[in-house]
Amino acid sequence: MIEVKQYIQEIGRKARDASREVARSRTAAKDEALQLMAAAIARDTEGLLAANALDVTKAQKEGLDEALIDRLTLTTKSIKGMVEGLRQIADLPDPIGEIDGLHYRPSGIQVGRMRVPLGVVGIIYEARPNVTADAAGLCLKAGNAAILRGGSEAIHSNKAIAACVREGLRLSGLPEAAVQVIETTDRAAVGYLVKMSEFVDVIVPRGGKGLIERIAQEARVPVIKHLHGVCHVYIDAFADIDKGIRIADNAKTQRYGTCNTMETLLVHEAIANEVLKKLATLYLAKGVELRGDKRARAVVPAMIEATEEDWTTEYLAPILSVRIVDSLDAAIDHINNYGSHHTDAIVTRDIVHAQRFLAEVDSSSVMVNASTRFADGFEYGLGAEIGISTDKIHARGPVGLEGLTSQKYIVLGDGHIRG
Repeated sequence: MIEVKQYIQEIGRKARDASREVARSRTAAKDEALQLMAAAIARDTEGLLAANALDVTKAQKEGLDEALIDRLTLTTKSIKGMVEGLRQIADLPDPIGEIDGLHYRPSGIQVGRMRVPLGVVGIIYEARPNVTADAAGLCLKAGNAAILRGGSEAIHSNKAIAACVREGLRLSGLPEAAVQVIETTDRAAVGYLVKMSEFVDVIVPRGGKGLIERIAQEARVPVIKHLHGVCHVYIDAFADIDKGIRIADNAKTQRYGTCNTMETLLVHEAIANEVLKKLATLYLAKGVELRGDKRARAVVPAMIEATEEDWTTEYLAPILSVRIVDSLDAAIDHINNYGSHHTDAIVTRDIVHAQRFLAEVDSSSVMVNASTRFADGFEYGLGAEIGISTDKIHARGPVGLEGLTSQKYIVLGDGHIRG
């Protein structure tokens, strides 16, 4: 345990030193590093797939659940996504040094705010090797150093991606300690990291509810978090039914193991008979288990009875809760009472209903006539994300470059003194 603590402290010291160098680095140097990281990952695709295969095989032998294995698995397509994400981050404007709100005060001084890095960002994540590249790229572009602690189930994948990241940093002349991957699988490392306030400025946990609850309880460092993703689609009485069916199908079945997958479907009673019969045919053909309230089961007898627990459950699996509601107000109330404030969508042609849904649903992403699966940093044009925050702080929703920065007040004077 002493060795693990010393190891984490040494990583923290290196990160703090590197953060100061990265904070003053030119945009061109950061962008060059990002492009070199992308090139190394593209070049080493076969090696990354081989490393990932070791992790996937081990996970399968240990009987880990399908949703986790799905998140763990890299493909040629997902590696191309990492490459494209890094290149997009390189193309984004550098937020560091931006000054806004600069204005004169009656005293003659000018007051404004400048965007600055957070410093050292610790990211703790499970079973998502792509986070290694995404987090490295975003933290670097935002002028931060990053300490990455991936799950033990992805250790080979994370080390292989980290080697590409270090290569990009080294060739661009930036400190390799700007992005460090914790290579021990000892769980004690997380406990030390989240308490290391002298070296770490913020922690971003990305994983299951258990992990995030543990981090929130133990951390002595500010945490940007979301506990889980209980996402909803509400098909309104004034919906285009074909669009509603297409959106609800995609929101649930495009991918089951993600935090922006729909877990509860709400349908207005006026169109429930037509919508639910058509959707049930699609879902059941794809092996989705349907759990409905009394009215929904009357329309689709193949549904099993939903319990109170179902309305708050993030399944991450081919299971869907279904409820028929009698008004927009009832749908909004259900979402705000049972949801996790992650992502929720309405399908409607009524502009007033759409505006009310946008204003009244208390979630980090609220959508009109679109699948919840779009709640993603890449889709939002952020290049990538290091997580989705459901906190009501400066970073809410997909956390990209701006979420990894802060602002400080600056004052410009010319010999001014206060009288």
